[in-house]
Formats: sequence, C-alpha cells, structure tokens
Amino acid sequence: MADTLTQEQIDALLNQALSGEVIETAAETDNDRIKEYDFRSPKKFTKEKIRSIESIFEGYARKLSSYFTGLLRLYCQVNLMSIEEQRYFEYNNALPDYVMMGLVDLGIDSENVEEFTTIVQLSNSLTFTMIDRLLGGRGEGKEMDRDFTELETSVMKKVIIDMTKMMEEPWSNYLQLKPSLTGLETNSRVISTVGYDDTMIIVALEVTINDESKSIISICMPAINLDEIMQNYVMKTQKTGRKYYDPRRETERRESIMTALNQSSLTIKAVLSETQLQMSDVLHLQVNDIIPLDKKISSNVVLRIGEKDWFDGKLGIFNNKKAVKIENVYRIEV
Repeated sequence: MADTLTQEQIDALLNQALSGEVIETAAETDNDRIKEYDFRSPKKFTKEKIRSIESIFEGYARKLSSYFTGLLRLYCQVNLMSIEEQRYFEYNNALPDYVMMGLVDLGIDSENVEEFTTIVQLSNSLTFTMIDRLLGGRGEGKEMDRDFTELETSVMKKVIIDMTKMMEEPWSNYLQLKPSLTGLETNSRVISTVGYDDTMIIVALEVTINDESKSIISICMPAINLDEIMQNYVMKTQKTGRKYYDPRRETERRESIMTALNQSSLTIKAVLSETQLQMSDVLHLQVNDIIPLDKKISSNVVLRIGEKDWFDGKLGIFNNKKAVKIENVYRIEV
C-alpha cells in the first residue's frame, strides 16, 4: 500500500506545481519487471522440493535453538532465513578467508544416493561469541579477521559435532542418516571436496542471542545429490502403503468383505435355451403356439447370475417345486 502524504508534503507538491517546476515521479522501468536467469546453471528444485527442505531445516532450527540456549545459558533463537541455489564459487567468494567450517558426512545408507560432503559454516561473530562464553566470558565476542588458535578450534569442534548429530532427527521422516563430522577447516579457500562450478543449495539460519546480536549459520549441500534424496523420498511416499502392510489386518479386512458379500441377495435364472424372433412374429403369437428351440428338452439348463453363466444342470422337481440339479461348475474369472 502506498505511503500516506503529510499536509506539509501536499503543500510542497502544490507549490512546485504552481511554480512550474517538474515533479519527478517513480516510474516502473523494464528492469523492475525483468528477472535475470542464468542458463549456465538452471534451477534444479521445484517449489514442492523447496518446501520439503524448508520443513527439514525449520525442525533443525528448533533443535539448535534449544541446544544453544542450554549451551551458552543465554536466550538463543534460530530461524530459517533463506534457501537459495548458487554455484559454489559464488558462495565461497562471499566468505572471509578465515572462518569455522565443518565438513559433514550425512551417512546415507542408500545405493541410489552418492556420498557427498555437506558444509556447515558458522559466521565469525557467532564463533567468537561462543568461544568467549564457553571460556567464561559474557558472550560478547567480536568478529575478528584472523586464524583460529588450537584451543579455539578444539572448543568449536565439540560444538559442531553436536550440531552434526542433531541433523539426524529432522531428516528421519525422509530417510535414515548417521551424520558425522569428517573434518574441520578454518581456511575457506582450501576446501577441495566440492567443485567450484557445482550448483549448491545454500540454507541460511539466523541466530539471535539475547534479542540483540544476530549471526548466520549456513549449510551448503550439492544440489545434484540433494535432488537424488528428494526423488527417493517421493518414491518412498508412493510406496507407503506397502511399507506398512499388516497381514493380520489384511486378513480381517478380507473376511469382513466376504461376510458382507455372503449376506447379499442374488437373482439366479435357469435358462434352457435362447432364440430370436422378428417383432412381427412376436406380435402375432397366440395361445398354444409353439416356438422351436435348438436344444432338446432333456438338455441341461444354464444357471445365470447377472450376465455370467455360473453352473448348468438337470431340470427337475424337489418337494413338489421346480429345481435344478447342478452337474457342472463353470470357472469364473473375477
């Protein structure tokens, strides 16, 4: 909705109009309507897949909120900020030279998904705040552009290991993971497990400490491997019925259906033979007229249910009533 002008602004516009000055207005340009598209790295993820990834990392963000609050003894809130597709060199170029990065193996036990490395990166402001707090400070660490000491790396390694383990539960509805930390890097330029031109999915989580300082955790995953995971998840949901097949419940269901069918009423017709007559012959039929059939009177009659022939047998009398003695059962394919 457009902003409301104050009386002073209205008076100023009127004065400009009366004096003959040109009033500049914001006009929509072609650039406002055109969105750039890089054909060298086309988008691989549909909105449905992006929503699935959002649900995973929203759950992960909630677990991190509880973990950081208990670890630092400060109120911490972690929220999913964005999910984007980028080539790795664009992501890497935006990082400082020295930054805390964990290399994570998700431990996917599936032949359909190749092994790949996930990068968990903590911004320097968050890293130094954690180090300061865990070493007895007030958690007022400032972002510094320097390499990390062995002590600082050791402290953060334990934190990132815990963060890695917490990935298992949010992914459990999609596939089983056994995530583990395979390495810790403090130099963002030396990571060789990812190709610089590879398309990546970048998940950004915003960390707020004490409703004041805001920092970023980014999770970088190869798009092609993540796409394989999501495709397998779609196949898994299509086979959910088979996975939860219960033989006992299936037997009870069949018995219930058969009980209902057994109590149903069916009309049975005994047919000796069939023939065709012209309409004119039918109109002139009289009492004692004879219609010849192509079967002998001693032939079996057919017992018909609906449009299907089920049995045949001999026509006779039982308890002074007409009856059919079944001699043959036809094989019915249901």
